[in-house]
Amino acid sequence: MLLKYRVPGPEMYPKSAPDPRSGPYPKSPIALEDAQRTVGLVRFHAAEWHIDPHKVGVIGFSSGGHLVAAISTHFEHRLYPAIDAADRQSCRPDFAIAIYPGHLSLADNSVALNPDIRFHITRQTPTTFLLQNEDDHVDRVEDALSYYVGLKKAGVPVEMHLYAQGGMRLDCGEQSSR
Repeated sequence: MLLKYRVPGPEMYPKSAPDPRSGPYPKSPIALEDAQRTVGLVRFHAAEWHIDPHKVGVIGFSSGGHLVAAISTHFEHRLYPAIDAADRQSCRPDFAIAIYPGHLSLADNSVALNPDIRFHITRQTPTTFLLQNEDDHVDRVEDALSYYVGLKKAGVPVEMHLYAQGGMRLDCGEQSSR
């Protein structure tokens, strides 16, 4: 299942809303609402789609990696009113993979975890795999490190692979001849 989540623009907010009107949760809950709904729908249709409802995971890259952290820590309560029976299903992922996640640390050169994530990490946060390149200047290494430390402190199983080079991408293509 591939989720193309909504990324809000100014038209999604009242003119009186403070800026920024778009960005990571909680300032912009629309993407997290979409993720919560999707996990519930997958569980609801699991038998029909021949999916094990106890092996539903999430993966995200960059801002999608932030969304992975958000849904992994904000599954107790839906951010929207229930629509149908799918919303009675758990929206907690069984596992999570965040590849160069962004917007998780508080500031440049800081490993202080964003409180919107930090205060919601519990032992029920799903097992998580993190991957990050140290020379990524878009989604900084501190973002992944801050989440890793937060998960470890809470006793959540977590594995992190950190690479010295690679920038903001995974180079899976052919190597140029040197």
